[in-house]
Amino acid sequence: MVEAVIPEGQYWFVGAFYSDRDPQDQSDRFVSEGIWENGFEDRYLDTVKSMKVGDQIALKSTYVRKKGLPFDPRGHAVSVMAIKAVGVITANPGDGRKVGVEWKRLDRPREWYFYTGRHTIWKVTPSHWMREALLRFTFLDEPQDTDRFRNDPAWAKRFGDLDPKPEQRFEWTAFYEAMATALLDFRGRRGELLAHLREMQERHEELGFLMDRDWRDNPVPLKDICPFTVMGTFNRGTTTAKRTEIAADWAEFLGVTVAVPTSFDGIPLLNNQNSWFFPPAGTRLKDDIDSLWDVFEAALAVADSSEDHERFRLAAAYDRAREIYRVGTKLTMGLFWVRPWNFLPLDGRSRQYLKSELMLDQDFFTADGAAYVMLLDTLASKFEDPQFAVHSFPELSWTAYLERDGRRAHAESDAEEVPEPEDDPTPVSPQASYSVRDIIADGCFLDESALNGYLSRWRSKKNLILQGPPGTGKTWLARRLAYALIGTRDNKSALRATQFHPNSSYEDFVRGWRPGSDGKLTLVDGPFLEMVERANANPDVPHVMLIEEINRGNPVQVFGELLTLIEAGKRSPRESLQLAYPRTTTESVFVPSNLYIIGTMNLADRSLAIMDLAFRRRFAFISLEPNVNDAWESWMSARHGVETKDLELVRHRFEALNARISEDPTLGSEFRLGHSFVTPPAEERVSSFADWFRGVVDTEIVPTLEEYWFDDATKSEAASAALLEGLE
Repeated sequence: MVEAVIPEGQYWFVGAFYSDRDPQDQSDRFVSEGIWENGFEDRYLDTVKSMKVGDQIALKSTYVRKKGLPFDPRGHAVSVMAIKAVGVITANPGDGRKVGVEWKRLDRPREWYFYTGRHTIWKVTPSHWMREALLRFTFLDEPQDTDRFRNDPAWAKRFGDLDPKPEQRFEWTAFYEAMATALLDFRGRRGELLAHLREMQERHEELGFLMDRDWRDNPVPLKDICPFTVMGTFNRGTTTAKRTEIAADWAEFLGVTVAVPTSFDGIPLLNNQNSWFFPPAGTRLKDDIDSLWDVFEAALAVADSSEDHERFRLAAAYDRAREIYRVGTKLTMGLFWVRPWNFLPLDGRSRQYLKSELMLDQDFFTADGAAYVMLLDTLASKFEDPQFAVHSFPELSWTAYLERDGRRAHAESDAEEVPEPEDDPTPVSPQASYSVRDIIADGCFLDESALNGYLSRWRSKKNLILQGPPGTGKTWLARRLAYALIGTRDNKSALRATQFHPNSSYEDFVRGWRPGSDGKLTLVDGPFLEMVERANANPDVPHVMLIEEINRGNPVQVFGELLTLIEAGKRSPRESLQLAYPRTTTESVFVPSNLYIIGTMNLADRSLAIMDLAFRRRFAFISLEPNVNDAWESWMSARHGVETKDLELVRHRFEALNARISEDPTLGSEFRLGHSFVTPPAEERVSSFADWFRGVVDTEIVPTLEEYWFDDATKSEAASAALLEGLE
C-alpha cells in the first residue's frame, strides 16, 4: 500500500480555550461562527498574521490520562491531544486576532498520544517522522502507530517494550505523584496535616526540625505548612530506610496505596540546615504559605493540561513563591518531586549539568517563572531527539548526579551514612578535602610557604588579584587557591567564575533590566549578587567570586556602589547600601564576610588602562613569575617521564628567551613567557617531549613573538630558532 503524500505547506494545531481571563472551551463557538480567534491581547499576534488562506488547521485540546488507553501505561500519566475539528483557513484580515475557517466537526474527538502541542498555537510542518505521523492522523484519518512512539527514546523508559536498567525505571515517580495528588485535597485542611505531623514527630525524631520560631526566636509549634515542606520531610539527608519509613507514614495518612520507594536514586535532597520552604513565624509574611500552595496547585494543573492559560498561571505563581525568603531555586526541587515527568529541578548539580554537558547557556539560578516554563519547553522538545543525551526530567536529574566514572554520586545504603543532599547553595555531606599540598601535587611550582602566605593574605584582605606575564598560570592558580580556601573542590556552588571585557557593565555583573520571554523588562541579578545570596545562605562556608581579566573592563563602573562594600572592614549588615536598581524601596545589600573575590590580570595586555587607585586599595596583589625552576624539572620528570638533559636544555633556552624579552626596551619583564608554555597538562601523556615542545614553539610561542616584534621579523625568527637549538 502506497502512503498518500503529505503536501508541503503550513499546518496549524490551535487551542479551543480563549484566554486566561475566560478559560472556557470555545470549540462550539469557533465551529458555528466559522472562525478561530486568538483571545490574548499581547501574544501570538505575529503568528496569527502569518497564517495563510489555504493552510489546514485543527482544533485541539490537551490533557493527561492513565486509564482507558490502547496500551499499558504502567501507571504513568500519558499526554493526550484530542482533535475536535479540522478545517481550512479561508480568510485572514491581518489583525493578529482572528482567521476565517471552514470547519469540519468530527463525530467524536480523536485522541493522539505522546507527541502533543504545548502551546495555544502549534505550527507543524512535515519535516520529521513524528510530525508526518501527526499530520496523517489528523488530516488523512490514518491511525497512530502508538508502538513506534512508545518505544522512541523520548518515552521508552516509561512506556517501551524493553525493560530499562533498574536505576532508570524511576519507579519512585509514581509514589511521588500520588502523594502530591493526595496532598492537594488538604489545602483547606492544613490543620489535619499539622496534627498528623505532631504525631509523626513523636515517632520520628528526624522531624524535630519542623518547629516554628516566633519573633523573639523562641521555638513554637507550627501553625501552618506548605505541601513542599511535607514532601521535604522524606527528601532530606538521612538513611534510605528512614526516608522510606517517613514516606510510608505520610502515605498511610493520605490514603496513598502506591508502593513506597526503597530507593531514591537521582532525587535532589534538601540541605538539612535549610529544609523549609517558608520563613519562621517571626519573619514570615501573611501570604507566604498560601503562595506556595498556589504554585503547587498550578503545577499539578499544568501537568494535567498544557493549555496556555494554565502555563501563565504557573509562571505568575512561581514568581510570587520564588520571592519568599530563602526559597529560590529550591522551589524547582519541590516541583520536580510533585510531578517529576513535567518539571526540572534546578539544584546545583542539575544546573551544572545543563551548562557543562547539555550546553544550555542561561542563568538558571535567577530564572523567573516565564524563563523556567520556557526552559521546560526547550528541554521537552530536545527530549524528542534520539541523539540528545537524556530524554526526560528524571533521567536528567539522575544523570546529573552521576560521577564521571559512572558511579552514583549519592550512593545510598541502610547504614548510618547520610546521602549527599544538594540544596542551594551548598550540600552538607562530607566532601573530599583540598589543601595547599594538593595545589602542589596538581603541578604548582611554588613552595608551600608561599602558597600559605597567599591564602593568609587573601583571608585577611578578602580580595586578591594575581598578576603576571602571560602563561604564568594565573587562572589555574586562582581556581586552586579558591578550592583550598573553600576546603574542597567538590562544592561547585561555592565558586563562580566570570570574565570582564571592555563592554562589561554594572547591569551584567550586579543587577540590571533585561527583556523577559513576555517582552517585558524584568530586573535580573548578575553573578555577583547570585554569589552574595549563596554566601548569605551558608555563612559557615567560604564562597569565591573569580574574575578573569579583571582590568579589561572598568572595575569601578562594573562594581558601582558595591566597590565600597567589598572592603574587608565593611562586610556587615550595618554597612548595607541600596542598589542602583532596588527591587523595593527598602531593599539594601551588604557583602558577607564569607564571600571572597579573586581576580587575574595579564600584565602584557597592551589594551589595559591604569587601574583606579580606589579599586587597587581594596585588593591585595600577588605577582607571579615564570617558574621554570627545580620544582618544574622534578614535576616534569615524575609526571611525564622527561629526561633530565631535555629539561635542562629547555629550561636554559627558555630563561635566555625571557632575558631577551626583559632587556628589550619596547617590551620589558611583564612580557616574559610563563611556565605554562613549556608544561603539558597533568592529564596529558607525552610520548616524546621534544616533539611536543616543537609543536608548542610553532603554534604558541612563535605567534606570540611575532606579535611582540611585529616590526622586526628577524628578532622573532632568531629567538624561535634559539629555543629549539640542540633539542633532539
